[in-house]
Amino acid sequence: MLGTTLPTPLYGLYRQQLGFSELIVTVVFAVYAVGVITALLVAGGFSDVLGRRPVLLAALALAALSAVCFLTEDGLPLLYTGRVLSGFSAGLLSGTGTAAVLELAPPGRRARAGLAATAANMGGLGLGPLVSGLLAQYAPWPLKLPFLVHLGLLAVAMAVVCLLAETVRQRSPRPPLRPQGMKVPPEARQVFTPSALAAFAGFSMLGLFTAVAPAFLSQTLGEHNLAVAGAVVFCVFCASTGGQLLMGRVGAHRALPLGCAVLVAGLLLIGASLLLTSFPVLLAGAVTGGTGQGMAFRAGLTEVSAAAPAAHRGATISAFFVIAYVGISLPVVGVGAMAVTLGLRDAGVVFTCCAVLLVTAVGVHVTRNLPPAADTA
Repeated sequence: MLGTTLPTPLYGLYRQQLGFSELIVTVVFAVYAVGVITALLVAGGFSDVLGRRPVLLAALALAALSAVCFLTEDGLPLLYTGRVLSGFSAGLLSGTGTAAVLELAPPGRRARAGLAATAANMGGLGLGPLVSGLLAQYAPWPLKLPFLVHLGLLAVAMAVVCLLAETVRQRSPRPPLRPQGMKVPPEARQVFTPSALAAFAGFSMLGLFTAVAPAFLSQTLGEHNLAVAGAVVFCVFCASTGGQLLMGRVGAHRALPLGCAVLVAGLLLIGASLLLTSFPVLLAGAVTGGTGQGMAFRAGLTEVSAAAPAAHRGATISAFFVIAYVGISLPVVGVGAMAVTLGLRDAGVVFTCCAVLLVTAVGVHVTRNLPPAADTA
């Protein structure tokens, strides 16, 4: 997952090199989400048939191809290709990796395994900007070295996956593989809807930070240090991991609406930072919003994975991630389009206002519709 956010602090360098607008930055970012959603819809349930390990290896291979595209980049086509391949990789990995971790956990430690899976997901997403920002600012080859490091980490990950035990028993030597689409078993639907809505709301805030925050820091606040830009984005995902830890104390049922409330507070701080052009307020908004997103995200994933039957767990978790990644892509492109006419700051303010209304509505919906018996923390 680290590789999927490696380009975040580098978009300004790509803009200088290739001469494209802020809208193109958000489109390049959103192309990744399209790749994620496509992989989840087409192959979200493949690991339930083929097994977890083959799909994980395929995801790592696609990540390596993405890194090669960035290493050989000479224009927008390879940037788009690299982002799509990265999206395919994340789409395969999100549901499959989560299901594998849950199934490999010993009896009685399923909740801790769920935390490990979501923390690895969010921690990897946060480390990507931090690693690439530090390397680009203080090491040679700013547009090459981050992806060389990523290839080395992928080689280690492939070796680890090869040692994992397979948790899925294949039903036949040549099982049929069909696109799953948005397949949610009936017994999981009542829990799935409010949980997925909360994930959508949280990921929309993550999308704003990942795609636009570095540009806002440089263009509005005058902060051009790539390591600082990467560290700010890292803070959002680090706070998300902290929010996931808090979910274990609060309980999944209460953490969903509470996470939405904390997320609203974070969004209000982000909006205030845009109006005041204040870096400390922006950082406070990042930490607060990330905490709320983490609480709601882990609670939703815990509820959904517990409600899904074992035979369809991978497909159900993949459907959950589809909704989340729709949230991380469409709103961000809207911000990029508005930035062309309104400017980046005003576009961010409009987005923040809309996001506050959305998250508030989701929090109310979650409070009213999540079944009381669904608490599985």
